[in-house]
Amino acid sequence: MSTIRAFRAERPPKEKAAEVSAVPYDVVNITEAREQARDNPLSFLHVSRPEIDLPDGTDVYADAVYAKGKENYDQLRRAAPLEVEATPSLYVYAQRMGNHLQTGLVACCSIDEYDTDIIRKHERTRKDKEDDRTRHMITLGAQTGPVFLTYHGRDSVNTIIEQAKQSDAISDFTAADGVSHTIWRIADTDAQQLIEEFKQVPLLYIADGHHRAASASRARAALRQQNPNHRGDEEYNYFLTVFFPADQVQILSYNRLVKDLNGKSKDEFLNALSEKFNVSERGPAYEASHKGQIGMYLDGKWYTLSLPDETGRTDDPIGSLDVSVLQERVLDPLLGIKDVRTDKRIDFVGGIRGEEALEQAVNEGRAAVAFSLYPVTMDELMAIADANEIMPPKSTWFEPKLRDGLLSHLI
Repeated sequence: MSTIRAFRAERPPKEKAAEVSAVPYDVVNITEAREQARDNPLSFLHVSRPEIDLPDGTDVYADAVYAKGKENYDQLRRAAPLEVEATPSLYVYAQRMGNHLQTGLVACCSIDEYDTDIIRKHERTRKDKEDDRTRHMITLGAQTGPVFLTYHGRDSVNTIIEQAKQSDAISDFTAADGVSHTIWRIADTDAQQLIEEFKQVPLLYIADGHHRAASASRARAALRQQNPNHRGDEEYNYFLTVFFPADQVQILSYNRLVKDLNGKSKDEFLNALSEKFNVSERGPAYEASHKGQIGMYLDGKWYTLSLPDETGRTDDPIGSLDVSVLQERVLDPLLGIKDVRTDKRIDFVGGIRGEEALEQAVNEGRAAVAFSLYPVTMDELMAIADANEIMPPKSTWFEPKLRDGLLSHLI
C-alpha cells in the first residue's frame, strides 16, 4: 500500500514559470549555476544554490549561505510573485525531451513509508549532502525540489492522468535545453480516486533524489522534536515527489573519466586489459550498444572491452552490472581506484552530455582515459532495490530532470 497526499503547492504564475524554474541544485556546479541564473533574478537557482550570490570562495555550508537562500526565497515570493493554492491538490507533470515523453503524478508521499522501505532505495547517501539539504529545508520551511519516484504502472491511474491533461495547464513552457514542461491541476474527485488507486500500489522506488528524500526524513525528525503537540499529520511528515510509470522512465549511461593510468604506459595498460577482456579498436566515435560492452577512449582512439566468453559473468544482480565489471576488473586492480566515491582521480559524466564530452576531456588532457557504459535498465534497478541492495555509486543518470521551483511543498 502506498500513501499519497494532496498538498497546497506554492507556485509561480503561468507566465513566469519558465523564468522561475531551474535545473536541480545538484546537476550544475557553481560556475554553471551562476551562468544559468545570470540576468535572471527570478531563477530558482538563487534559492537552491544561494552561494552564487555570495563572494567567490564562500564555504557552501556557511551560515551565510542558508540565510541568503531564505532572503532570496522571500524576495522571489514578492517578485514573481509566488502564490499558494487555496486548497490541497494533486498535479500532472509531463516532460518531453526529443521523442521521449514521460507523464508523472505530483503528490506528497509518507516519510513513514520512506523510513520503512515501502519506498525503496538503491543508493547510499552522503552525510554532508544530507546535512546541507536538511538545513536548507528547515531554513526555508519548504521542500522546493521533488524526489523522482517510479512504480509499476496501472492502467486505471493512466486513464485519470490522461483525463487531467484535457484541462488548461497551469504551467507550459520549453526550457533553454529544449525540454518541455507542462503541469495540470487534477480535479478534486479525480484526486481522491487516485489516492484510493495508489493504495493498491505495493511499492514505490526512488529513481533520482535519494539525498532529498533522506533530508526530508531528517528534517521531519528535527521538526517533530521541536513540536510538543506533534500529531503525525503535519506537512513535515510528507515529502514532495513526482512519480512516473517504470515503462516511461529513461535511464542514460553514467560514464567515467580517469585522470591517469596509475603509472602505466598506454601499451602496458592495453596489454593488462587484454588479459581480462577482448579488446578491439573502434572508431571514430563509440557508444556501448548492449550490456556486456564497455567503450573506452584512450589516446585519440575508441576501443571495445568485452569479456572473452561467459567466464567471469555472474547471476548476481549487482556483480553483473557493467559498472561493477569495470570497477572490479579495471578501476581497482589496474588503475588503483578503490572507492569511486572518495578518489579524486575519477570523475563522472552523465550520458546526456554525449560521448563527445568524454573525447574532449581526454583530448584536452583533463583525463587519460574515458569509459562509456551501457545504461542500467529499470528492471535491474528495481530488482536490486527489492533485494534491499545498493547499486554501485554513479550507476544511473535519469533524463529529463525535474525542474525546481514549479511546485513547492510548505512544511
